[in-house]
Amino acid sequence: MAEPSLREILDFAAEAAWQAGRITLQYFQTGVAVEEKADASPVTVADKGAEDKLREMIEAKFPEDGILGEEHGEKQGSTGRRWIVDPIDGTKSFIHGVPFYGVLVGVEIDDVPTVGVVNFPALNEMLCAAKGLGCTWNGRRARVSDVSDLKDATVLFTDPDNWYGKDEPAKRIRDQAKLVRGWSDCYGYALVATGRAEVMLDPKMNVWDCAALAPIMEETGGTFTDWKGKATIWAEEAVGTNGVLFERVMEVIR
Repeated sequence: MAEPSLREILDFAAEAAWQAGRITLQYFQTGVAVEEKADASPVTVADKGAEDKLREMIEAKFPEDGILGEEHGEKQGSTGRRWIVDPIDGTKSFIHGVPFYGVLVGVEIDDVPTVGVVNFPALNEMLCAAKGLGCTWNGRRARVSDVSDLKDATVLFTDPDNWYGKDEPAKRIRDQAKLVRGWSDCYGYALVATGRAEVMLDPKMNVWDCAALAPIMEETGGTFTDWKGKATIWAEEAVGTNGVLFERVMEVIR
């Protein structure tokens, strides 16, 4: 069997994210029951059902590929491709009926984050990117903004209770920004990637939160790094910028 092209992988990732998103909508704003995982984070039948759908589709199309998901762990592969999925990024938003949650599908190829799709089912928005192929937002080209001064920037964050000692550098950035908003999760990165904000700060992340976002941020002209400025999806924190502000943000954080 011939190796799939990057375009074929991207198109499939988009279809999988869309199908999983349909499952989440069956439970959205319905008062779905919430369980608590070992790490005290919430999970619902929508998270589990959406990841089941993603795994089912990936295993049927690419049976030898690896899969790593938030809810069901890791399946080893033999092709050099690993699908890293988060069925609902922003479960707390989902539970509260807020539409900023997303279905994340990322693909590592030979340990390089290469493909990223984020579907926002309740907003009818989807971002799709692959290295060298650019990024689309609902079918049109997505680009970051050209804002070059923090005093003109919109800075986003998710949860102010998660700073864990990073509160001072985060506060310095927030104090210099024109506008600061929260309750973002993956939607914050989507806003930066589409030019509607300039900086997204996350002091607490997992690889399934990051894998889809890195290609999207990079293909739109932005950056996706840890708080030391290293491009990685394996850190415990992340910052996304419009690229122009990257050095300034790193300077303030450091």
